[in-house]
Amino acid sequence: MISIFGGTGFLGTEIQKCLRTCDIDFEVVPRNSLICTGDKVVYLISTTDNYNIFSNPFLDIETNLIHLMRVLEVNPQVKEFNFISSWFVYGDQEKLPVKEDSICKPKGMYSITKRCAEELLESYCKTKGIDYRIFRMSNLYGVGDKGVSKKKNALQYLISKIKNNEPINLYFNGNFYRDYLRVDEAARAIVHCLDKTKMNNTINIGSGVFQLFGDIINKAIELTGSTSPVFPVDQPDFHKIVQTKDMCLDITKLKETGFKCQSNVIQDLKLLINSI
Repeated sequence: MISIFGGTGFLGTEIQKCLRTCDIDFEVVPRNSLICTGDKVVYLISTTDNYNIFSNPFLDIETNLIHLMRVLEVNPQVKEFNFISSWFVYGDQEKLPVKEDSICKPKGMYSITKRCAEELLESYCKTKGIDYRIFRMSNLYGVGDKGVSKKKNALQYLISKIKNNEPINLYFNGNFYRDYLRVDEAARAIVHCLDKTKMNNTINIGSGVFQLFGDIINKAIELTGSTSPVFPVDQPDFHKIVQTKDMCLDITKLKETGFKCQSNVIQDLKLLINSI
């Protein structure tokens, strides 16, 4: 039995669908509960951006670390813990695509606590004899993300502005790289890896494709016939402190399991545009 913590969010909902398709037994742990019945866990509970320092500087610590520790402590029956992490833990890297054994340089409270959570989990599991996996996710997109904003899923936020012919402001004039993966493909990759990857391991989950952000935005403008003007703007000081300019994940480990990515953000733009 697989117990899913955080199973009602954007990615968690897709993982549920994928588990049903694969006829795998699972439960979704209620939002306010620490207790699960399964001996395997998929753990998605997390904050989602670096901005909480302005409203509640303790939130990332409480959510990403303390809650995780409580879940680990009250479920002694768990033998396998699968932790959903983020590419944000890598921070700025000189060499792309970035491999799982690269030295992490997280920036910002979200990124730092996610990396700390990875290390906490690894140490705890080794001490208690629990197997674990850490999945580092690339940027996700897709229909159904209720958390779209300037702080999270900026791509779909900007597509909504493009549809309304509003001005688009781009850092670096859009000349930075991202690795985008459709959310259902991300869920399929995770469920695939639950069976196909060894334990006590970290795996990048992404497309492995360098996408120039400005190219994606220009294609969205073309497809919509939008009159949105695009303006290059300077990064705010806070972004300079916490944001990573370029990112693309090395997915060699994922490919070696036999997983084939069927996601292409350029090809999926019509889907995104029609969903907004």
